[in-house]
Amino acid sequence: MQLSGFTDEAGKDLETQIKATKELGWTALSARTIDGTNIHELPEDDFKRAADRLDEAGIKVVEFGSLIGNWAKPITSDFDITLAEIERAIPRMHRLQTKQIRIMSYAMEPWGEDQQDGERFRRLREIVQRFADAGLEAIHENCQNYGGFSAEHTLRLIDEVPGLKLVFDTGNPAFPRDHSKPEPHPWQDALEFYRAVKDHVVHVHIKDCLNPPEGSTEPEKYTMPGEGTCRLAEILQEMKADGYQGGYAIEPHVATVFHVQDGKQPDWQQCYDSFVAYGKAFEAMLQKLD
Repeated sequence: MQLSGFTDEAGKDLETQIKATKELGWTALSARTIDGTNIHELPEDDFKRAADRLDEAGIKVVEFGSLIGNWAKPITSDFDITLAEIERAIPRMHRLQTKQIRIMSYAMEPWGEDQQDGERFRRLREIVQRFADAGLEAIHENCQNYGGFSAEHTLRLIDEVPGLKLVFDTGNPAFPRDHSKPEPHPWQDALEFYRAVKDHVVHVHIKDCLNPPEGSTEPEKYTMPGEGTCRLAEILQEMKADGYQGGYAIEPHVATVFHVQDGKQPDWQQCYDSFVAYGKAFEAMLQKLD
């Protein structure tokens, strides 16, 4: 079983990310940012140095956490931006022997407005095909994007985009409403979401979360694994029963949330300590399944 994590939640610099990985006894990480820059956006010399250092440390990169079609890009954004990201990512994935890249399906428009489904499907078909042509696999994450509206929306992507596979994030269903159900839309149920999409899941992001307080404007609150409302233990048990063979990547968000831009600087020692503690707690959860 391959365990990894988004180590930019432990530290901005690569040395700290390697240190956290090794402290957990792991040999792989999921790459997103180094020194605050996404791995497919690093200057070429910086990327080469990072790749060489990872080789020297004996650390594999099992997944690119890309910016492609993510929650910050509306469907009206220039598609050339996406195409350029793809062109930068492919040779870097080959250099690191990384087979999977996380993509999304562009930001949600307000519910009830035109989601431009057809344009989303068209773009994702081209994204998936370009990576497939390079021998790589684009995997879609249920987040703040079209597929995150509900499991039904994710399954529609599967129907419309040949070859698309999924990375299932256990914590993301805690804070969006389930727009496949009548108003008032209930919170999504992470276990129900997994059951609906599991035949297409090839990778899993591990996080846990509490639903936002009903009727408030407070955001979701991330927790240690097993302490939220995401039914994480049940999901893991079902994955084992289903014979899931893919990897798990922790994405704690306990001390660092990358899409909250409030100008605050995190306490990086706290981030490091909580990341390592999270990894150990998740391993303990897995051991209880045996």
